[in-house]
Amino acid sequence: MFTGIVSGVGTVTAVTPIGDGQDMRLRIAVPMDQDVWRGLPGVVLGASIACSGCCLTVVEMGGEMGGHWFAVDVSAESLSKTTLGGWTVGRTINLERPLRMGDELGGHMVSGHVDGIGTLIASTPENGSTRWQFRAPAGMPRFIASKGSIAVDGVSLTVNEVEGDVFGVNVIPHTITVTAFQDLRVGDAVNLEIDMLARYVARLTEVGL
Repeated sequence: MFTGIVSGVGTVTAVTPIGDGQDMRLRIAVPMDQDVWRGLPGVVLGASIACSGCCLTVVEMGGEMGGHWFAVDVSAESLSKTTLGGWTVGRTINLERPLRMGDELGGHMVSGHVDGIGTLIASTPENGSTRWQFRAPAGMPRFIASKGSIAVDGVSLTVNEVEGDVFGVNVIPHTITVTAFQDLRVGDAVNLEIDMLARYVARLTEVGL
């Protein structure tokens, strides 16, 4: 489980097909000054790390002058259902270690299981923050509620409004500065994870309980 509070930014340094070429191994570098996210020296093989909202497993890791790196394997299924299939060398991504018992829950409960791919369709300065509007994929808007929570590329955000398949959020300068949001542009695709409570409420409604 995660909280949607990003604690580091990594950079994709290698993208390598594995197996029959349908799966992929990603190598992600993390600068030394990002070790505030409990540091790669504390990561072990098999550990989970949320990479722009996708919960992935560390399969390889190492250190080098000026930083550390780790590698994750991504299945064809995950590549087809998330933005990972379009990641290339040089892309910056949000990183978060799993929540530990006793940790502060600063965002909301995030599983790291992406529900769909959205698109940033508008970016407008608004007072001291930026208003972003995203278009959600079919079937997802009914799970998004005004003043509810949503994870965008692994970042916990509060929904301002929902109109059809479009929802809006406000992002403060600090959040943009300390996440990969600094590289997000209109037209870019993002990973979306709906609030866990909304998912289960909808399921209970479907089965009539």
